[in-house]
Amino acid sequence: MKIRVRAELVYRFDPPTDAIYKIQVAHWPGQNILEERLETTPHVDFIENEDDEFGARTLRAHLSGEVALTYEAVVDNGVLKGLPPVTVQHDWNDLPPEVLTYLWPSRYCPSDQFGRFVERTFGGTVGGERVLAILEWIKANIDYEPGASDSETTAARTFIDRAGVCRDFTHMGITLCRASGIPARAVSAYAHQLTPPDFHAIFEVWLSDGWWLVDPTGLAPVEGLVRIACGRDAADIAFLTTQGTCSFVRQSVTAVAADWKPFPEGEGSSASSARATP
Repeated sequence: MKIRVRAELVYRFDPPTDAIYKIQVAHWPGQNILEERLETTPHVDFIENEDDEFGARTLRAHLSGEVALTYEAVVDNGVLKGLPPVTVQHDWNDLPPEVLTYLWPSRYCPSDQFGRFVERTFGGTVGGERVLAILEWIKANIDYEPGASDSETTAARTFIDRAGVCRDFTHMGITLCRASGIPARAVSAYAHQLTPPDFHAIFEVWLSDGWWLVDPTGLAPVEGLVRIACGRDAADIAFLTTQGTCSFVRQSVTAVAADWKPFPEGEGSSASSARATP
């Protein structure tokens, strides 16, 4: 599926501070960037880095005053499939070593506090069936309510409040999966058909020797997701992180299905296809 993604972020950095953006489409197997461009006003000389394991890309700079950043790309995200209930859960001894870290509690996902709850609630299920049961529980028990949480809200808080936004749904899902012995990690994405359009937080689970994307909010079809970054929880995938404070001016994010037409000459730059990663 070909998807045109666009993000415009306008923030004021006063006083000046260091900032890290994660908004570029990741270099990931099966996800090919056909074309992309990045513009800033005023001009910014970013330090650009790419994560060797995940293909996630970061932009770093010391910023001051009002800075407008616009990123646009056309992406072929291949063929993404929903999680089948028959996917197999592995014994921990059979997991690849790089997957083990996604079994442990993290800042926003205190999975060690939910062992008894998952056994009482989902005890008759394993593997893909367990994950799908967790998603159904989230759908039935957590309300999607903008403003119900903030940047410090953990899954334990969401479990009590029973309300939140996509990052809270994702933290809840990751927490319950890890408490079930299933590796799970957070993913940031552009999402086709997401309403209202925004950066989207989802997660993926390790079953049947691979990662499977799931959207705990049910707001966007899996086949329309374009991954940006992944990590233990929202702390690893934030679209903007600053050392000091910054002020929101305006922001817009879109992801629409599109027949690929190159950007006007001189405005875009072609990008290589995704590379193989573990």
